[in-house]
Amino acid sequence: MKVDIFKIDGSKTSKKAELNDAIFAIEPNEVVLYEDVRRHMANKRQGTHSTKERSEVTGSTKKLYRQKGTGNARRGDIKSPLLRKGGTVFGPKPRNYGFKLNKKVVQLARKSALSVKAAAESVTVVQDFTFDAPKTSQVADILKAFELEGKKVLFLTPATDSNVHKSAKNIPGVTVVEAYKPNSYEILHADVIMIQESAVSVLEDSIETNTEEVAA
Repeated sequence: MKVDIFKIDGSKTSKKAELNDAIFAIEPNEVVLYEDVRRHMANKRQGTHSTKERSEVTGSTKKLYRQKGTGNARRGDIKSPLLRKGGTVFGPKPRNYGFKLNKKVVQLARKSALSVKAAAESVTVVQDFTFDAPKTSQVADILKAFELEGKKVLFLTPATDSNVHKSAKNIPGVTVVEAYKPNSYEILHADVIMIQESAVSVLEDSIETNTEEVAA
């Protein structure tokens, strides 16, 4: 698949970028995509919620009244779950919600996500750029040139570029990530993916290399 390469001012160049069809033009696997996004969201959960059970509530353990003959519930001490401020029955406790998927499944999910965006013409390749110093207006100018103000944009860079990252972090919806890092959630969450020219090979290599390692 060949796509145009743009300058950061929004104009086309005479060059085209070759996108690997095995990554950007496959039939998306919706089941795998769902599972990988679910994995990402589950792994982000802190799981620190906690409630006090009967044994953890402060209070006397003395039985309030005799077992029979009062006509009341035989609820025991003041820490009974039946009473206000009593213990919680089967309440949530700290736990880890995270789970793992096979590497092949994760890589297929990334390919499916990229293919979904490519099919929707939401993948743009731009010439490599960097900034001399962090400045939000420089990224804002790029978004304006491509008419992307107010949209969720994912910039993929070939390597860590702190100036670009700092310039974009104050713009809502704009994320800058190294090309080998984005997961299927980040890809699907973005309205548009802007890939720097030299980041295309980094992105493709990160997927192909991991797939080959698993196959070996």
